[in-house]
Amino acid sequence: MISPTDARTLDANAEALGVPVSRLMDSAGAALAGFLEERFGDSRAVFVCGTGNNGGDGFAAALLRDPERTKVSLLKKPSSIRSDIARERYSLLECPIEAYAGASSFEGFDVIVDCALGTGLSGEVRDPYLQFIRDANLSGKPIVSADVPSGLGSPDCIRPVATVAFHDSKEGMTEENSGEIVIADIGIPADAFKKIGPGDLLRYPVPDKRSHKGQNGRLMIVGGGPYFGAPAMSALSALRTGADIVRVFTPESSYREVAGASPVLMVTKLRGNILNYDSLEVILAESEKYDAVLIGPGLGTDEITMKTARAFIRSCKIPMVIDADAISAAKGVEARAATVLTPHGGEFSKLSDGRSPEEVAAEMGAVILKKGAEDVVTDGARTRINATGTPAMTGAGTGDVLAGSVAALLSKGMSAFDAACLGAYICGKAGELAFERLSYGLIATDVINCIPQVLRDGLRP
Repeated sequence: MISPTDARTLDANAEALGVPVSRLMDSAGAALAGFLEERFGDSRAVFVCGTGNNGGDGFAAALLRDPERTKVSLLKKPSSIRSDIARERYSLLECPIEAYAGASSFEGFDVIVDCALGTGLSGEVRDPYLQFIRDANLSGKPIVSADVPSGLGSPDCIRPVATVAFHDSKEGMTEENSGEIVIADIGIPADAFKKIGPGDLLRYPVPDKRSHKGQNGRLMIVGGGPYFGAPAMSALSALRTGADIVRVFTPESSYREVAGASPVLMVTKLRGNILNYDSLEVILAESEKYDAVLIGPGLGTDEITMKTARAFIRSCKIPMVIDADAISAAKGVEARAATVLTPHGGEFSKLSDGRSPEEVAAEMGAVILKKGAEDVVTDGARTRINATGTPAMTGAGTGDVLAGSVAALLSKGMSAFDAACLGAYICGKAGELAFERLSYGLIATDVINCIPQVLRDGLRP
């Protein structure tokens, strides 16, 4: 069972893998037409279609049927059909076409085919869709829904005898609200889900136009002491990924350097030259003011630091990314909140004792993002691969950039698994863009600077 966002993500990733949406629409139409022929034989069917891709699936199905036994009833004007692909299939129809005229549109037909809303519904159902739903439910005729019953999840929804679900059933579908659920394979390749792709940017939490500062991610970073560049780069990466507020908590020894790295950085000084017990209560209390925390960049491996980090990880109640030196401190600790660990190969070997990423993730109740030529992201039950990036990204700091990006997405409300997947994809694509200009001379800050371009390109409507 997949969500509406999953469905849109799969379509976009399939297209990036060379399977165009037009082919998926034709396959969906063939599956729907085949089901109608098998279940209802020579019955006359009226396709009630909206102006999105769900309507396009209906057009594609109607094209494959006998025009004398088929009619398309359009809920809005033909000029409202949103996609070129759906518009083309509409233009090829040979069956009768009419504007939806209420219950009279069903007269003389045996089956109503619901192709009105699909997975695109948000908010309340409005006319003419609402009127169609009420008319169809009162008609006494069998209804077959394409992909998902129109209005599912709202007080007004179609009550079909069957739903032909494309690729997989959708969240919220049951036999009670969807009738018989028939899963149709429409040719989405396995890699559309297994591999993270451009469609995953559909999961990015785009800010509401009415939001204000702090509502789109407040991130706390605990790092530095022996090293100052790492927490600064993580913070800049998080800001470039779209977090509203990022504050670095760092020991006295690295405070000036981190604070001076950029005028946009907010920095709080912790007592001592390394993270130590004196700061534990402070950072635990402060963490409750944030949406997520990143711990690890530049901390070093002093024994006191490791024990302090471990105590923080055990007690922290907000979503967390654990990176770099803090990964060793997290070994064997079960996460209390949504957590992502971002080890490279060497760090993972110390963490795993020979076990697989899936086994470690399941034991810790966390997400493992194992960095490499291909990143592996797993929560123990699901595993995805990220293949974006370039060998030029093996230089110092790129891991800090990744950790900051994942933490920003976590602070913006994404799940740990989705934040890890999307953060890996964004940073890899940013690295590819930097490589186009700078070749093997790129450095971590170049990757940071290219993150906004990845977001701009991927979030265009």
